[in-house]
Amino acid sequence: MADDSIAVVDLDRCSPDRCNYECANFCPPNRTGKDCIVERGDHYAEDEPYDGGPDQVWISEEICLGETCGICVEKCPFDAIEIINLPSELENAPVHRYGDNAFALYGLPVPEPGNVTGILGPNGIGKSTAVKMLSGELTPNLGAHADEANWDAVLERFKGTELQNYVERVIGGDVEVARKPQYVDQIPKQFDGNTRELLERTDERGVLDDLVERLSIGPVMDQDIDSISGGELQRVALAATLARDADFYFLDEITPYLDIGQRMTAARLIRDLADDGERSMMVVEHDLAILDLLADTLHVTYGEPGAYGVVTDPKSTRNGINEYLKGYLDNENMRIRPNAITFDEHAPREATRSQVLFEYPDLVKSYGDGEFSLRVEGGAVHESEVLGIVGPNGIGKSTMAKLFAGQLEPDEGELDVKLDIAYKPQYIEIDQPMRVDAFLSSITDDFGSSYWDTEVARPLQLNRIMEQNLTDLSGGERQRVAVAACLSKDADLYLLDEPSAHLDVEQRVQATTAIRRYAENHDATVMVIDHDIYMIDLLADRLMVFDGEPAVEGHATQPQAMRAGMNDFLGDLDITFRRDERTGRPRINKPGSQLDRQQKSDGEYYYTG
Repeated sequence: MADDSIAVVDLDRCSPDRCNYECANFCPPNRTGKDCIVERGDHYAEDEPYDGGPDQVWISEEICLGETCGICVEKCPFDAIEIINLPSELENAPVHRYGDNAFALYGLPVPEPGNVTGILGPNGIGKSTAVKMLSGELTPNLGAHADEANWDAVLERFKGTELQNYVERVIGGDVEVARKPQYVDQIPKQFDGNTRELLERTDERGVLDDLVERLSIGPVMDQDIDSISGGELQRVALAATLARDADFYFLDEITPYLDIGQRMTAARLIRDLADDGERSMMVVEHDLAILDLLADTLHVTYGEPGAYGVVTDPKSTRNGINEYLKGYLDNENMRIRPNAITFDEHAPREATRSQVLFEYPDLVKSYGDGEFSLRVEGGAVHESEVLGIVGPNGIGKSTMAKLFAGQLEPDEGELDVKLDIAYKPQYIEIDQPMRVDAFLSSITDDFGSSYWDTEVARPLQLNRIMEQNLTDLSGGERQRVAVAACLSKDADLYLLDEPSAHLDVEQRVQATTAIRRYAENHDATVMVIDHDIYMIDLLADRLMVFDGEPAVEGHATQPQAMRAGMNDFLGDLDITFRRDERTGRPRINKPGSQLDRQQKSDGEYYYTG
């Protein structure tokens, strides 16, 4: 194989007990007597450690003909093999490779004291691997996975680069690291106690009271950590991380389950800590509006998830995001996506003129003795429309969804919605010990058809996880399966509560496209609750806006046109957006800037054309 190609075998998928070694039997070099694809037990010596089972396959990258052949990829019944031509611009060996036919990472992001470094790219592309190396937990092997890795070689590799000083500090043990995990819903499995006990353990800087106040987590301080919501867990995890006294802070996804106001607060806290000039902040984030506002510089990551990842040199945040959306990296001369992600630059799409699907009266739902009360203005939902639902957390959006789905009864107002409703809840609890394909095939008779594959499976990137167990899926994988399960049902109304959580940028766009296309092709009505302004902008025909006092009382407006809805929503939050001149993407204005003041004066908080 050429030097710019790699072979990757997914050992979780390679199942030789369920196949006839089609990959090896049809391999052209094997058929000429060469040992290109062999059993791993035959390749490694008895005393040589190797991953996987001895009967799983190993591929010789020296003998393999490369991606131009690809016969083994096509013949493998479990989609366990990838043969990938690497970009020719990758002149150096990988920074790290996990083993033969395993994931390889090229390049590392650069932490800079006093700066917030953003990382933008797909899930599964090596961001966690990079952080393990930057924190000193993992010594980069520079691609020589068979040899013992050592930091002297790493220092020589990065001599004269921006990483040299940082690597010297890591070698000297002078870097203290604080990390916020990606999946905050795993915290209760690792900590048993209440919120106060967790946070007091981490308050190394003596700033806990200020963090608790600014993140509005005082009401949950004495609650057990396993009893609080995902949004509350996210804010607790942020407080626990930022309270540490560290040199390098790594924050993996700060926005899932947070409303836009809470996202702005989290961004300001991170910005404030970076501005003391001594600490390096690195943030992985898929909400482009928040990343744009927060980061000083940006590394774009690209590659093939689970196979290889490339970290670019630092770019300006604006250029990095624009190049990522364009799908073409200018300095690298690299196309990373065939199509650009685009946004409507001016007015939103016209509100639907279709017939009414159902009408609903004024509704009231209260909990307990004055704990929380929701008031919903009566209105109508149209056929074949996508209705976006926006508002702060704790304001009653999920309560209204459960009212429409028939899971709750209103206290006032008679809701007689005689519709088949498919509902994806905000928090996904999957504890069924079954495979993804078995789960989805139990929902729809269309499973496996070319139509279902085109409309649901491919856009939601399900094919590579079909044989995994539901309980083994990551948060993003669970989200995509849940969206697919919802869309696969035969229903009149599809209700999706925060489908963007834990999806990367491309997955969000693909999920948005799948939802939008499904609504249009099936004349289906969809209601989507989400905090990602970009997703709502791309998806919705009309908006329902919630306001009020979180956890006390909520109020839902009638569905309204996008311009009016966005102005109501963002006006209440005192946040304005402008449009990037090159791409049309929405960007948050800095509070108090000339443009922010002008748009507020004009009453235009989002659509300015």
